[in-house]
Amino acid sequence: MNAKNVALSLACAAFAVGCANKPLVKVANVNTPTTGQEKTNPDAGDTENHADKMLAEGRETFRYETFGSEQFWGAQLGLHKTIAGQAKGGIGPGLTPRQALNLGLKVDADRLPAIVVEAVKGGSLNLDDPEMTLELLRADSVVGVKGFFSNDKLVSVGIRCALCHSQVDDSIAKGIGERLDGWPNRDLDVGKIVLLAPNLEPLAQAVGADVTTARKVLTAWGPGKYDAQLNMDGKGFRPDGKSAATVIPAAFGLAGVNLGTYTGWGSITYWNAYVATNQMHGFGRFFDPRLGEPAQFKMAAKNELNNVNSENDRTTSKLAALHFYQLAIPAPKAPKDSFNEAAAKRGEGVFKGKAKCASCHVPPLYTEPGWSMHTADEIGIDDFQASRSPDKKYYRTTPLRGLFARKTPGFYHDGRFADLAAVITHYQGVLRFELSDSERADLIEFLKSL
Repeated sequence: MNAKNVALSLACAAFAVGCANKPLVKVANVNTPTTGQEKTNPDAGDTENHADKMLAEGRETFRYETFGSEQFWGAQLGLHKTIAGQAKGGIGPGLTPRQALNLGLKVDADRLPAIVVEAVKGGSLNLDDPEMTLELLRADSVVGVKGFFSNDKLVSVGIRCALCHSQVDDSIAKGIGERLDGWPNRDLDVGKIVLLAPNLEPLAQAVGADVTTARKVLTAWGPGKYDAQLNMDGKGFRPDGKSAATVIPAAFGLAGVNLGTYTGWGSITYWNAYVATNQMHGFGRFFDPRLGEPAQFKMAAKNELNNVNSENDRTTSKLAALHFYQLAIPAPKAPKDSFNEAAAKRGEGVFKGKAKCASCHVPPLYTEPGWSMHTADEIGIDDFQASRSPDKKYYRTTPLRGLFARKTPGFYHDGRFADLAAVITHYQGVLRFELSDSERADLIEFLKSL
């Protein structure tokens, strides 16, 4: 390592130590009433203090809690060994920052010392040095990833909610900037990241396949996709041979939305418990007797994922605040220069009228109040993904706010429609409406504006 990188490494290490000695989020103080008796009817101040506390705790959980997932990604799969490299006690050449960014991992600029930020801006930071990846982990700046160190050696790695459900604004460089909580990371190639692990046997066993087949499944996902049902039913591919993975969903704009998944498994907080225990492989409590049906969920039934009861529950106490924070994340507004305002205004009329979009995507929620579920026949597609859910036949009316932030790798649960024009063409056939070229163009501009 040259002198400049040594200086930067020391700065990162000093910064990481400083961060470890101060709280990440200031939590509001909720005082007990001083009357000698506990109040049974909270006043407005109590409610506001409680809301502040829940918001802060939920943000902390969303951004930084691993739920103990390091016991899987580190202790079992050994992912940290590939990241560190042989020179630092691991295996292989190590993972460089450039390679990590190319896999879709993001860096939170607020966690970096000013000297590192300036080096990135000036192009003097060596993005091809694996040691710099370790420094970024020491500074806890890699969004959604937690490195665990002992005697300056990377000994494990865990993951957080923010790994898949946060972006950065690229204000410093591509992949480096301010956090954008709730934005789906559609650059993230989860499959390729998992494939870096030297021991895939635990994952292969969990999905009922050999390692070669597991590799084939993971390779097929591609950027922005993940299969959260694979270790439930063992189905890596659709009947047509395409990957069974779905696009990573947004975690913003969820207030007022009934169900939290594309196929209606359950509420948002249900899905948080499911993901923390059964996808992130953290310690927690999760119960859903529907998943104990071996005919549909052969792997879940075999591995008792329908009734997870970790002795060291690190999840359940975090669910309420995590849910609260997610409901508080607003959908982002489309940049003014990303659509034609006059055309979008005309397109709103098309959306509510001739195109019949508002019959399901009801403003201002842009999903249905109440039971927002439809059969595959109703929306004119196959039932493969719906059939993998406990109810076996429904797709959710996905809310449309912040649509611009999830346009890649395509629209719909599996990204099957390359652009908005393709979505409109599909529904013209399903809902039997006709639009002129100008009406189609206006409708597209309105959808871009949401």
